[in-house]
Amino acid sequence: MGVSGSGKSTIADALGKRLGWRFEDGDRFHPAANVAKMSAGHPLTDADRWPWLNAIADEIERTCTYGGHVIIACSALKHAYRDVLSRGRRDVRFVFLQGAPELIASRLAHRKGHFMPPELLASQFRTLEPPEAGEHVVTVAIDAPVEAIVDDVLRQLKLDAASHGPSS
Repeated sequence: MGVSGSGKSTIADALGKRLGWRFEDGDRFHPAANVAKMSAGHPLTDADRWPWLNAIADEIERTCTYGGHVIIACSALKHAYRDVLSRGRRDVRFVFLQGAPELIASRLAHRKGHFMPPELLASQFRTLEPPEAGEHVVTVAIDAPVEAIVDDVLRQLKLDAASHGPSS
């Protein structure tokens, strides 16, 4: 989780490959109207986000019901959004990709082919409610190479990539 440009998809994909878990980009769960709105430079409202968040939560629920694992890259900027995503499940974890606004703005300025325009970054930082300990979250800095960030995530979540489960 984190603002646009924090590296959610890149880190989630690398983490999924390391663990052998399925990766999904949360953007694919957006209704077409949300994508159009963001592409036009308009920030989403909470009313826009609820169907999107519920679609992701449904995917989490389906995956957990069948004993699978999934890593979903999703902004999840507010406490209420994370509550919807976890639906009270204790086996859902959040990884907060935290970085300086200047670093993230620089990344967005160089990103090509994404519907989220850099001009909406400020609105994302205004919306961001940093996660609290009770939300089953780990926080990692994004100013390191991808592999180092993934190593940090695995260490903090106490996951062993070799066994795909908690390490002892």
